[in-house]
Amino acid sequence: MKLYWELNIEYFMKNKMNIFIGILFLPVLTLIAQDQGNKVELPLRGICAHRGANETHPENTLTAFKEAVRLGANMIEFDVRMTKDKKLVIMHDKTVDRTTNGSGAVSDLTLEEIKSLDAGNWKNKKYAGEKVPTFKETLEIMPQNIWLNIHLKGGEELGEATAKVLNSEERIHQGVIACGSEAARGVRKVNSNIMICNMERQGNREEYVEETIKGKFPFIQLLKKRNDPNLKNDINRLKQNHVKVNYYFGDTEDEVKDLFGMGIDFVLTNRLSEMLEVAESIGVKRAIYKEIK
Repeated sequence: MKLYWELNIEYFMKNKMNIFIGILFLPVLTLIAQDQGNKVELPLRGICAHRGANETHPENTLTAFKEAVRLGANMIEFDVRMTKDKKLVIMHDKTVDRTTNGSGAVSDLTLEEIKSLDAGNWKNKKYAGEKVPTFKETLEIMPQNIWLNIHLKGGEELGEATAKVLNSEERIHQGVIACGSEAARGVRKVNSNIMICNMERQGNREEYVEETIKGKFPFIQLLKKRNDPNLKNDINRLKQNHVKVNYYFGDTEDEVKDLFGMGIDFVLTNRLSEMLEVAESIGVKRAIYKEIK
C-alpha cells in the first residue's frame, strides 16, 4: 500500500490574498490507499473450522481461532451478534449462558458487561479468563489469506454494521457474510462487492438452490441430510453457475472424503485436527499462514 495526502498546495501559493479564507474552508485531508497489485491467494477448497477449533478450545474465542490458524484451517466460521450498545461481538447463542459464566441475552447486555465475563473456563480451567471477542478483534488476528465465514445473528442493522467493519478493516477480499435477506440488505447498503452466502430458505433445498443461482450469490451453505440422493445433482448445478459450496457438516473420515469427491468446496467440521488430516490424505492441502498476531 502507498499512502498519499491530497492537498492543493500550488493553488494556495498562487493565491496568497485568499490564503486566510482558504484555510478557513480547507477540506479535511483525504488519505488514499492505492493497491500496488499485491494479490492475496485464498484456498480453492478445504476444511472450515466451525466456531474455530471448538473441539479442544472454547468456541468463538480468539484462542480457538488462533488454534484453527495454527492447524491450517482453510476457512474459519464464527458468529456475530450486536450488544445493547450496538457493538459487535462473537457469540453463537442468543444468550451468554452456555459459553460464559454470565447470564442474559447478548442484546440486553453492553459490551463492557460482556467483556467482564469469562468465556473459557466452561470448556477447560486452562482457558479461564478468556474473553468474548469483538468482531474487530477477531479480524485483527486473522491472516489475510484465510476465508472468513461470518454468520450474522440479526437483521438489517447488524448486516450494515458488520459490513462497515469488514470494509474499514480492508477484509472484503476474504470475508463471506452468511445471512438472510434482511441482513443482506444492510450489507449491500455499505458495499455491494462484499460476498454474501445465501442463508435464506435453507429448509427447502430445491428453492434454496434456485434462489441462490438466480440471485447470483457467490456462496451457499448446504445442510447435512440423511439419505440425500439429490446432493450430487445440486452440487453440480451450483458449480455450473459458479457458486462456491459450503457444507454443514462433516465430522467423519467417510463423510469428508465423500463430500470432497462430490465437489463440495468447504466442509465445516467440529473435529478440526482429525478432518484436516483426512483432507490431506486425499490431496486437499491444509493452509500455511505466516501472519498472525
